Amino acid sequence: MRKYEDTYRHKGLRKKLVELLKEKGITDEKVLEAINTIPRHFFLDTAFDEIAYEDRAFPIQQHQTISQPYTVAYQTQLLEVKPFDKILEIGTGSAYQACVLAEMGAQVFTIERQKTLFDFIKKFPFKNKYPNIKFFYGDGFEGLPTYAPFDKVVITAAAPYIPEKLVAQMKTGGKMVIPVGETGDGKVQQMLRITKMEDGSLQKETFSNFSFVPMVEGKNN
Repeated sequence: MRKYEDTYRHKGLRKKLVELLKEKGITDEKVLEAINTIPRHFFLDTAFDEIAYEDRAFPIQQHQTISQPYTVAYQTQLLEVKPFDKILEIGTGSAYQACVLAEMGAQVFTIERQKTLFDFIKKFPFKNKYPNIKFFYGDGFEGLPTYAPFDKVVITAAAPYIPEKLVAQMKTGGKMVIPVGETGDGKVQQMLRITKMEDGSLQKETFSNFSFVPMVEGKNN
């Protein structure tokens, strides 16, 4: 049974992680502050406590991963999060990314397609710190039309294409950060930032390559 203790040692390791993220080019102070605030080890099995603040991904349930802190910081920085932004997140996973966004003052709507993972997160006590996160079990490709439109959309899995339904749920001027490309051995995806223009067209910006687990259609019981 995990004890939710955030020791001086953990805080020191987080500070070192933040310094590393700065060295890697993360400049948004609010992103860095959120990562410095949130105990990443809470989101992992106790076996990972000593290495939870290394800048790498770790396995969680259902063959998913908690993203590398640099990836979380990179996507969040590209989103240009403002307080009270209404953000749709596709792929709750461990809920670490959702908590980073919520710590920055956003209203977060996050979808998880793995029922086992969704049920596990529902019982995760740390999430109660953030009443500004709403959790949904569903198909990420469908989004949440009932709650649209959104200021921002972030996809935390490798998408084979830009999902039109998610674009339709963005406000004019809204931004989507999405890794697009094939998955598999040695494959990488390009991080895109898409801005929805007044005429409905999309402005696409291309950034670095990353490696994500695939975004899959449908729900998994």
